[in-house]
Amino acid sequence: METLEGERKRRKERLRTLRDLDGAALLLRDLARIVLDGTVPDLTLRDVAFGQFGQDKLQEAVTTITDLASDATSDEPEAWQNASAVISRFLGKLVSVVSFQATPAADGLLKAMTFLADRHGKSRTGWKDAPRSFVPKTWASIVFPDNILDPRAYQLCVAHQLQHSLRRRELFVERSLRYGDPRAQLLQGAAWEQKRQEVCRALDLSSNPLMELAKLSQSLDEAYRRGAVQLPANQAVTLTTVDGVLTAVVTPFEALPEPASLSVLNSQVNARLPDIDLSELLLEMNAWTGFASEMVLPSEEKSMAEHLAVSVCAVLVAQACNIGLKAVAQEHVPALNIGRLAWVQQHYIRADTLIRANARLVDAHRTLPLAQHWGGGEVASADGLRFVVPVRSIYTGPNSKYYGSGRGITYYTFTSDQFSQFHGIVVPGTLRDSLYILSGLLEQQTQLRPTEIMSDTPGYSDLVFGLFRLLGYSFSPRLADLGRTRYWRMDREADYGVLNDLARHRINQGLIVQQWDDILRLLGSLKLGIVRAPDVMRVLAREGSLSGLGKAIAEVGRVAKTLYLLNYLSDESYRRRIHAQLNRGEGRGKLARIVAHGHRGEIWQRFRTGMEDQLGSLGLVVNAIVLFNTRYIQASLDWLAAIGEDTAPEDVARISPLKHAHINVLGRYHFEMPDDVAAGAMRPLRDPDALNPLAAAWWQ
Repeated sequence: METLEGERKRRKERLRTLRDLDGAALLLRDLARIVLDGTVPDLTLRDVAFGQFGQDKLQEAVTTITDLASDATSDEPEAWQNASAVISRFLGKLVSVVSFQATPAADGLLKAMTFLADRHGKSRTGWKDAPRSFVPKTWASIVFPDNILDPRAYQLCVAHQLQHSLRRRELFVERSLRYGDPRAQLLQGAAWEQKRQEVCRALDLSSNPLMELAKLSQSLDEAYRRGAVQLPANQAVTLTTVDGVLTAVVTPFEALPEPASLSVLNSQVNARLPDIDLSELLLEMNAWTGFASEMVLPSEEKSMAEHLAVSVCAVLVAQACNIGLKAVAQEHVPALNIGRLAWVQQHYIRADTLIRANARLVDAHRTLPLAQHWGGGEVASADGLRFVVPVRSIYTGPNSKYYGSGRGITYYTFTSDQFSQFHGIVVPGTLRDSLYILSGLLEQQTQLRPTEIMSDTPGYSDLVFGLFRLLGYSFSPRLADLGRTRYWRMDREADYGVLNDLARHRINQGLIVQQWDDILRLLGSLKLGIVRAPDVMRVLAREGSLSGLGKAIAEVGRVAKTLYLLNYLSDESYRRRIHAQLNRGEGRGKLARIVAHGHRGEIWQRFRTGMEDQLGSLGLVVNAIVLFNTRYIQASLDWLAAIGEDTAPEDVARISPLKHAHINVLGRYHFEMPDDVAAGAMRPLRDPDALNPLAAAWWQ
């Protein structure tokens, strides 16, 4: 608060002196005009200037500008100087009473605080041995004017860095709830020493940071040299100078046209997909996978409730379609009685049961031949669905772009290359997606094992690149502003030809070496599930600034990002693959919007648990639709093959299981199905040549 007061004083003082500063600046402006006037001879220039303005008046203007103008690169030092009286009274007492500890990044600051604590209360204080390494460049000219230490400015700088280091969790107080050690949740002491080699083997990392830096340097060097050779022949990429900086510009590729054979195949498949109510679809997928059996009470291993599957499917329809239980209730059916449905919703539809049930669907889907044709499950994309929440809730956030004048939530989903959603997270408002993107890989419970994640720009940061690289994953975002992205190098002397000016930023290898042991501890704690990814991301990047550990991981991320960028520039098929996978996730989002049609697509839940249950139900229902469509598309393809119709593999790869025209998600619902389908048989495919039953009835 004191620094805010100092900032207010600084602004008030600047406003008070603005008229004097303007007057001096205007006088020097008129002087500059005389200097620039080519008609005034050089020999008489001084005489003309002194004659017009007067020497004393010009000297006064120079003094005014010197006193009032600031040449500091940051306003903070000036603002803090206005709070020097208060800081000088409490700083010495604070550092001598409170026992601070530090990460390696704040070791220099801790030494300076110890220096001040040792000299607190002493009448004579020698400043010759005061630690100096912690002083940032923005403070150097103030703390060391004419290379002589200013004690008052030194204490101000210590207080300033103390505040920033506490925010970045580089400085901490033991046993403090708010300012405790950010590494406290990580593997510690003997437990870490016992797991160190196991973690290094699992992640294929060395405990020696120099060996890992050598690997990174070699990979980066090879990528640059390969890119320099390929770039001249790459017509999609041009190097251009923008504002004096060399940037790479990628020409957007044209969308591949849909071949006539694919249009015909889609028409043939669409004509054969059986019409079905959403309620029946869920019952059929449960009969095939048994996902409803995962819905049990916390104390049960297996539910004893009669006809529970019918009740569960009814509640899932109500939750996913956002229509409430009354729309699916049938008082004459015991399993669909409104009281029974409310009881099932309260006790059986929970985050843990939804996760297990969803895993049943995803695991059943991954074994289908058609799903294998789309992908092996190693690639996935992350995307967010935004929902307005009209009711007041502390679990929502504002964003005028998505929620207008209201507040809302984001359902952050992870879609595999087989179109199935293997994880989903409810996020208040629109918190940066990069906080949660690792959770999709580390916390999901299906048999899919994705190793590459694709996202749009909000999921990107150097920190995410670093964590992905160190954990053995690949991160492939679709960046919105590729031209302004920085490229990094490790070898200062390396010659990369046409890419030399592009690779103008250097990696801070010393920071990685300094933090390497803590990096390994963090990775091991994540991999073993001791800490959650969002919690780690908040610690590494707190209040918009990175901690020392976060900066070290971000340095690794800059190497990984540069490797990605060089690959992105040189390989059009890689760019298309990213685009195609993101389209799959966005296609799922559109289908989810169609399913969740009630209440104008708004979520009327006040509490996080209700939000998670409702959107978890939505994800499960969309997965059931994908599984249903995949089975029946495969049956249609088999039928076409049986009658001698040829289908091109490249057309099959582009057919989508996100079709919904044949599925009724509107109106009231019934929950019966034919006995043979309940026993595991499949429905007959429709005859596309036959009249629609409703149309036939109208015709008659």
